[in-house]
Amino acid sequence: MSDAPIYTPFADHDEQLAKAEAGVTALAATRNNRWYPKFHIASNGGWINDPNGLCFYKGRWHVFYQLHPYSTQWGPMHWGHVSSADMVTWRREPIAFAPSLEQERNGVFSGSAVIGDDGKLRFYYTGHRWIDSNDSTSGDWQVQMLAEPGNDEITHITKLGMVVDCPTEQVNHHFRDPKVWKTGGTWYMTFGVSSAAKRGQMWLYTSDDMINWMFKTVLFEHPDPDVFMLECPDFFPINDAQGNEKWVLGYSAMGAKKHGFDNRNVNNAGYQIGSWTPGEQFVPETEFRPWDCGHNFYAPQSFNTVPGDTDEVTGNGRQIMYGWMSPFIEPVPMQADGWCGQLTLPREITLGDRCGDIHTAPVAEIEELRENTIDLGTITLEQDGDKLLLDDAEAVEIEMTIDLDSSTAERAGLRVQATENGAYTAIGYDDQLGRVVVDRSAMTYGDRGYRTAPLDVDELTGKLELRVFVDRGSVEVYVNHGHQVLSSYVYAAEGPRAIKLVAESGSLKVDSLKIHHLKSIGLE
Repeated sequence: MSDAPIYTPFADHDEQLAKAEAGVTALAATRNNRWYPKFHIASNGGWINDPNGLCFYKGRWHVFYQLHPYSTQWGPMHWGHVSSADMVTWRREPIAFAPSLEQERNGVFSGSAVIGDDGKLRFYYTGHRWIDSNDSTSGDWQVQMLAEPGNDEITHITKLGMVVDCPTEQVNHHFRDPKVWKTGGTWYMTFGVSSAAKRGQMWLYTSDDMINWMFKTVLFEHPDPDVFMLECPDFFPINDAQGNEKWVLGYSAMGAKKHGFDNRNVNNAGYQIGSWTPGEQFVPETEFRPWDCGHNFYAPQSFNTVPGDTDEVTGNGRQIMYGWMSPFIEPVPMQADGWCGQLTLPREITLGDRCGDIHTAPVAEIEELRENTIDLGTITLEQDGDKLLLDDAEAVEIEMTIDLDSSTAERAGLRVQATENGAYTAIGYDDQLGRVVVDRSAMTYGDRGYRTAPLDVDELTGKLELRVFVDRGSVEVYVNHGHQVLSSYVYAAEGPRAIKLVAESGSLKVDSLKIHHLKSIGLE
């Protein structure tokens, strides 16, 4: 590459941003809020997907996301933007990116943010364009781009242009989603690639100045030949409770086949833990494990927090992740409501005592959303018993501990979004499967089916702790302090939305159960 990025405009960026703002405003004016989230990040109109550019900068947390501002279907990508001083209450910021350069004519695709040695924030993202300039029939051309904020509030972005071109003879079109970090005095960039042989890979580039980048090696190739692309890659070090460093390699695998409980979604996001020597290949020490076992989770991105914001055990900066709740399977009912897609709650990634023991629990700040608490104490349900917990709830957090040793039910737990027509979503423990289940088979709207999360052998006895977040159109279920998570859309039918406790074919003993009503994060 030359010393200066390649910059080739085809339109005025400010004009494109103004058009995009008008598009979102028009859709927001028609929005139906029946499933629109109260405490999750979403655009006020249009389609969103991947979280992008996560960072803490100049006193505020920033979350960007892939946005199509002109419809509730996927289309030419822009970057939406929200920010917060406390990760609790958020405000909408101006749309950050719109296509305006030739290298991104058909979409400003995903990327990350990083603070350089000079204290300046930089965005690395993928410019996308169709080879024939019209559609995907001839394939696409993807390159890596660089931009900087035009002010401290990041309300204006200055694009600097292309820094890594696509070697089209060596890849099968897919060449995207850069993640940048510094180790040992060298800057590194990895991104997802579909090789010429259609194998999913992550490539590694290096730089001394964050502008001129050179290919170093293939950081990782997925061993499954059916996996042809690794989207939205992530790569970061993490210490266990004893201070031992490991590296976590995250990616969203495209092409993996369904098998039993594995790979149930269209594409599946997960991680492997291993070791890495700077500049060399990643050496896996675990198999692929999903970040989230729910129906709707994909394309997560993580970032490390600012100095001083540290984990109590290791003393390291917190590794915080957002995921996209992905509505891949039609029908997608919310597309008729002027908006489509939301992000998960922010989750802190920690490494436990056992190899591969990743936990992702909501960041501590989420507790500040609690407005009031109902403490129901200990509850016992007899054979096929049930108990109404709330007759109407649209935004709550439920903490419960099930005594598995004292329960005999084949399936027991919660029914949320339970409406008068008999619809509900079931969340609980299935004794025959030995797994936690989110079951949407009784929903009125949208795709149904169920998803499960495994429990370790030593977790199949004793206590099962569930932390369940119910928003207007979604659930997030955290199992045993985030050892497993299930995130799914749940489209409630009309009328009051009750929450019930149910035991099926046996009894249930609950040691403790609390319900917290949650306030809005300010984006409604």
